[in-house]
Amino acid sequence: MATVQEISDETSFASTVSALPSSTLAVIYFHAPWAAPCKQMGTVLSALASTYSTDAPVSFLSVNAEELPDVSEQYDVTAVPYIVLQKDNKTLETISGSDAAKVRAAVEKYAGPASGDASKAGIPPPQTVTKQAPPQAGENDGPSRDLSGYAPSPTDPKTAPEYSSGEPTNKEELFKRLGELVKAAPVMLFMKGTPSAPQCGFSRQTVGILREKGVRYGFFNILADDEVRQGLKEFADWPTFPQLWVGGELVGGLDIVREEFENDPEFLKEYSVSGQKAQAA
Repeated sequence: MATVQEISDETSFASTVSALPSSTLAVIYFHAPWAAPCKQMGTVLSALASTYSTDAPVSFLSVNAEELPDVSEQYDVTAVPYIVLQKDNKTLETISGSDAAKVRAAVEKYAGPASGDASKAGIPPPQTVTKQAPPQAGENDGPSRDLSGYAPSPTDPKTAPEYSSGEPTNKEELFKRLGELVKAAPVMLFMKGTPSAPQCGFSRQTVGILREKGVRYGFFNILADDEVRQGLKEFADWPTFPQLWVGGELVGGLDIVREEFENDPEFLKEYSVSGQKAQAA
C-alpha cells in the first residue's frame, strides 16, 4: 500500500517531484506542527494513501511549510493545512482546510478510485461541493479580526487609521498607498493573518516577540488584500512575509527582528509600553 512521504528539504522535494512520471498525481500536503487541524489532515491522508497500491498513479508528499519556505512560496501557501494536486508539474486543484471528504473526492477525481475500501479507513465518501459566495467584509469574524486590512494591535487601540483594500490601482497609486501604509503606525507589522489568528508560523513567532517585548504596533493582514501583498514585495524589495516596518523604514522579517533584539536589548524600547510611560513622565 502507498504511504505519505515526508520531504525534508528543498533539494529532496525538487528531485522527488521531477522523478514522478507525467501521468502520476502528486498530492502535496503542506502542514505545520503547531496547527491542530494539520494533525487531523495528516491522519486523513495517511488513511487515504493506504487504500492505494504502491504502483497506483498517485504519490502522497508531506511538506513542513515552515521548514521549506521556498517551496511554500512557490505554491503560494498562505495557511495550513493546504493540499496541492498536480500532474506533470501543473497544478490541477488546491484545497485549503481539513475537509476529508473534499480531499478524497479531489484525489479520486484525478487518480481514480482507490483499490482498497476508503470508507473502512475512516475517509468520508466524496461529496458534491457547491461553491458559495465569498463572505462580506466583517462576516463570520470575531471582534479582534478585521478583513478590510489594517487594524491596530491589541496593545494600542488608537495606533493608526483603518485602511481598506479599495479598487485596483496602477503602480504609481499602489506605491503611494503602500508608502502611507508603512507609516500608518510608528511600528507596522505586515503579516499573514492577525495577531489573534496568525496564518503562518513566522507571523505567529514575530507577534510573540513583539508581545513579549511589550511593543505597541499596528498590523496589516496581507491575506485580506492581494494587491498589497504582491505590491509590497516590490516596494520593499523583500519577497517574504512577515515584514516589520519602523518609522516607515523596513527592518526585515522574523530572523532579522529576532537578531535585532538579541544584539540590542533596547531595540524598539521607545515604542514599548514601558518606554512610552517613561517618556510621558
